[in-house]
Formats: sequence, structure tokens, C-alpha cells
Amino acid sequence: MPFATAAGRRVAAAVLLTATALSLTACRGGSGTATAAAPATPFTAYGDTTSGTGTPVACTPEMLTFRAGPAGGGKRPDGPLLLTVTNYADKECSFAAQPYPLLRLTERQRTAVPAIEASRPPAPVSLAPHQSAYAAVRTHHTSAGHPPGRHHTRISQFGVALAVGAAPAQVGLDSRGPVRVDPDAARVTYWQAHRADALRW
Repeated sequence: MPFATAAGRRVAAAVLLTATALSLTACRGGSGTATAAAPATPFTAYGDTTSGTGTPVACTPEMLTFRAGPAGGGKRPDGPLLLTVTNYADKECSFAAQPYPLLRLTERQRTAVPAIEASRPPAPVSLAPHQSAYAAVRTHHTSAGHPPGRHHTRISQFGVALAVGAAPAQVGLDSRGPVRVDPDAARVTYWQAHRADALRW
């Protein structure tokens, strides 16, 4: 290997010193300790009422109170029922994941009461704190293609679930006595923002 000249050695030494200084500058902060850049992480505002994606959280039974009773004030023993749900939590919630209540009118039911598809609102209902939503329950269904059922029974409470697979919460009826229903023919509306919209069906 050929020898380097003195001038070449001086140039090489200068390059080496410069490279070393640059390396130390890159690896050390002003305090003399190594530093590294980290990506910035935005904070979620304290008391944020959304899921972190700009949408309300899903409504859960722990956030809500339920009331149910005859829609006509109990004048008809086989009339529709009105289910009212109120958000008493301090944050907004939505029924987008399950837009109608899953009802279990009797213990022998294996599937939830079907929804009245025509009652689907333009957008899923969301509840601000202290706001209510409504769903009407047809205790009998006699429209074309759906003959009346034959398994009438009387109930003073029924189960309401807000998600598939969830255990129904029992809701008592605000009435003087049991209400007659036909679990096989009953139907329920989607959640509605206004009482009148629920009772249309």
C-alpha cells in the first residue's frame, strides 16, 4: 500500500476532525446528552364527549333511563306501547350501531321483535345530555302479509337491549295493569327523535 504524502495526511486529518465534530453535534444536545426527535401526539380535550373520531359514543344502558307504557294512556288494552329513553350522562351518545331497540317481550322469545323498516329515520338518532328518544311498539301486527299471531299474553314489563348479544334490561310498564301483547306479531319502530314520529307507526 503506497504511503501518503504529508500534505495528504494533513487534509485527511482535517476531514476526520470535521466528520467527528459533526457526528458529536448530531448525537448531543445542548446539555451534552444524546437526544432524539419524537412524533407529536395530539391531546384529547378534557371532558371530550366524542369517541375520539368526531362521533358520539354508543349509547349504553348505564347512560340511560327507560320508561314504557301504553301510548294511548291505557285506554286500549291491546294498543301500542311507547318506549322512552333519556340520556342522563354528561356526554352525547348515539344509536348508530343499533338504530332500533332489541325487545324481548316474553321469556320464551328467542329473537328480538322485528323493526318496522319504513320507520327508519334519515340518520341515526343521537342523544345529548338530558335529551330523550322514542320507539313505538305495535303489540299486534295485522298489515298485509303479516296475519295476527295466536299467542296473546299479558305483560307488566319487558326486556330492552341496545346491542346484539347483550342481556336485556327489564323495563316496567307505567300502567295500572298488565298489557296484552302478541310476541309473534309485535313490531317496533326505529329510535325517533320526537314522540310524534314514533307514534306515526
